[in-house]
Amino acid sequence: MKRKDNSRREFLKKSSLGGLSALLGAGVAPSLFANAKDGPEARILSVPPRYYRWHVDPGVEWLETNTDYANLNWNIPVAQAALVLVDVWQRHYIKDTEARAETIINKELIPLIAACRRSGLQVIHAPSPEVAKSHANWVKLAPPDEAAPKQDAWPPIAFRNLSGPYKSYRRPQEPREAERQSMPPLTFHPKITPVGKEAVVATGEELHQYCKREGILFLFFAGFNTNACILSRDYGIPQMSNRGYQTILVRDCTTGMESKYTQAGLGQTAGAILLLEMFGQYSVASAEIINGLPGKA
Repeated sequence: MKRKDNSRREFLKKSSLGGLSALLGAGVAPSLFANAKDGPEARILSVPPRYYRWHVDPGVEWLETNTDYANLNWNIPVAQAALVLVDVWQRHYIKDTEARAETIINKELIPLIAACRRSGLQVIHAPSPEVAKSHANWVKLAPPDEAAPKQDAWPPIAFRNLSGPYKSYRRPQEPREAERQSMPPLTFHPKITPVGKEAVVATGEELHQYCKREGILFLFFAGFNTNACILSRDYGIPQMSNRGYQTILVRDCTTGMESKYTQAGLGQTAGAILLLEMFGQYSVASAEIINGLPGKA
């Protein structure tokens, strides 16, 4: 009996941080996108997605220290791309995280969104289920709760909830959690709210259904936080990559929640970006999108 292929290539394709990275090479021709809304003469976004290359050139010793970044050259029909804004809220309970996000919003994210809007590249807001469902632009495309798959009986509910005999495994309750919960409810950042008919989605399934309806294949992600919602939301990068989309992080339009040991060098942010780039995803700078939009919006 033949052993299954457990190569690193297969792992990258199948892992939660995998995607369609192997399907698109450099210089993808617009004519390949038969379903682009504008036909073969579709308006094109040209960007150089960056990834981390595990391989080395011929004749170079295969060591971690000899690996490095690489860039591709993609030409994407604007009609098949969207900028997804993940959890761009008006506040954060950690003050330095909030200050970094505020700087990014004003210096990088607002100009990027303005350029996308001028060029007709769709902007999709994913601000958490509670916030999304309160907005008039909520797309309401998710199936009813009863359509969700039934949860397996294992692990037991008590273990999942860390209740009963498993209560001792809980993390200790934080004395200031009540204070955090009493803060004003999270909502859209006042400078980044839906304009016109821009879509607002509450879940990954809604984002998928909206992209399916609109013919969107390429998702550029910006928002907060890099090492939290960007990675863990069901509309985050790994989850949407698993659904088959090409996912690209706008690396200067995000920041992570840092620790006392990483705050000086923003190690958590850099590590989250590199994790994505190492395992099947890509990143770009906001200026690369702006300069690559049709007419250099």
